[in-house]
Amino acid sequence: MSAGRFITFEGPEGSGKSTHIQELESFLAQQGIRSIRTREPGGTKLGERIRELLQHDAAGESPVARAEVMLFLASRAQLVENVIRPALAEGVWVLADRFDDSTFAYQGYGRGFPIQELRLADTFATGGLVPDLTFLLDVPLSVMRERLSERDTQDRFEREGMEFHRKIRDGFLQLAAESPDRMVVVDSSRAREVVRAEIEEVVRTRFLLQSGAAT
Repeated sequence: MSAGRFITFEGPEGSGKSTHIQELESFLAQQGIRSIRTREPGGTKLGERIRELLQHDAAGESPVARAEVMLFLASRAQLVENVIRPALAEGVWVLADRFDDSTFAYQGYGRGFPIQELRLADTFATGGLVPDLTFLLDVPLSVMRERLSERDTQDRFEREGMEFHRKIRDGFLQLAAESPDRMVVVDSSRAREVVRAEIEEVVRTRFLLQSGAAT
């Protein structure tokens, strides 16, 4: 049995990650490939509790910047150990809504922590796990602002100012430029079906999908 593939979706707020993960999951099912969806922070019972602390101030106070980093890493460690590695070992593909690139973009470029220090801490949390493929769904700030305004409620990160979101977007694009073999930038401001077709074609080509099977 071949090992599964680990595909992550990254991007600024409102970039359509959840939508396109679901569509890729459907595409893989049509190819006869088993896959699971997960998210960060979250994906485990512990991770979902941490998500409430991070994004919705469930403790009654917002975490300070360093605590924010550590909470994300704790959630990620739990997810990698209990969900991602076991699934990959069974030949199941894992589709993740955010992974460590979000830490580098949000807490590194956004909050100002040194990227190299974050990478060292992340390697400890993940045991060195690296995605096979990462889609960076990119949208201009104007599109992001419009999409967020349509939401009934916004979490702690979505409520941040535009300068913070600008730093994050610039950070993601810099990360993609540094890892062109792994990270594929997709303009997700385009029509949904156009974006979906591009993602499917990248996956088909990258993993040599033929006749409903992966090699």
